[in-house]
Amino acid sequence: MVKTYTEAGVDIKKESESIDAIVRELKYRRTGLGELMDIGRHFTGLIDFGEHSLSLCTDGVGTKLLVAKGMNKWDTVGIDCIALNVNDMICVGAEPLAFVDYLALSRYDKEVVRQIGVGLNKGAEMANISVVGGELSTIPEIVKDFDLAGTCLGYVRKDKIITGAKIRIGDSIIGFGSSGIHSNGLTLARKVFEEANLSFEDSLPNDDQKVGEALLEPYAIYVRPVLKLIKEFDVKGMANITGGGFRNLARMNSDVEFRIEHPFDPHPVFESIQKLGGIEDREMYQTFNMGLGFAAVVSEEDAESAIGFLKDRARVKVVGSVVEGRGVSIPGKGLHYERY
Repeated sequence: MVKTYTEAGVDIKKESESIDAIVRELKYRRTGLGELMDIGRHFTGLIDFGEHSLSLCTDGVGTKLLVAKGMNKWDTVGIDCIALNVNDMICVGAEPLAFVDYLALSRYDKEVVRQIGVGLNKGAEMANISVVGGELSTIPEIVKDFDLAGTCLGYVRKDKIITGAKIRIGDSIIGFGSSGIHSNGLTLARKVFEEANLSFEDSLPNDDQKVGEALLEPYAIYVRPVLKLIKEFDVKGMANITGGGFRNLARMNSDVEFRIEHPFDPHPVFESIQKLGGIEDREMYQTFNMGLGFAAVVSEEDAESAIGFLKDRARVKVVGSVVEGRGVSIPGKGLHYERY
């Protein structure tokens, strides 16, 4: 029985090592306008553009597409494609502006492509961006079904870039609730349900929702509430809880510990995955978002006001604090993670 993401075929540590390998080879740097701005390995890249910095990031939907295929429902995965990118971009305080998509097909299917366009348009509206172009490629020798990815462009004033460097011990961590599994850990989730002989049309063991519906629930887009938050408060760091789960919090600052004392209750889909697969807490919280979709760090003095400001815009609460140490801890689960 598959009990870890690695056993399912995805090794986050080796993935991180592979990223290191390619980054070491990317030595050439443009100078002048468009010069790379070094802010460390963050959720998005920045280049110099006068008084502003331009932000670029790219990501794909991954094996959630296999769930869409199994459900014959394609009109939400475009939302996920937008969300994966824009939620990374806002982590540095950048406002997303425009998006291009890349759709690789094994065969032509006009209706599937149309439905993907529906989701892309909805995601663009939610994030307040324009889809300005894209590419559709038919490559049956390479792609078995199809793949969907995209790239986002945004901007931020140089004096407003948020890197996490200002985070201090005693600061509060504001958590934004997730909408569900989002677009990470689907390889493990699918394996668990498959081994439990549950199809996408079956109901979750602990909920009336169908397995496929729970896995296809669109990724929450945090652009609008987060951009409003950073205009009103001194936000010191932000993290998108994507691949790597709670370890992503450590990407904000490597010199402190992010202690999650009041996590969100996990959605029924996570409870089903854990129980059916016999998966340990340590694996669950480093693979899935477990109810925490996004996090922002503010001073302890600002936390209550920030929650009040956000409560009508998003599902939020103070989930923890910054303490002495390194990495990420969840005391209630006896868990501690170091950054990869």
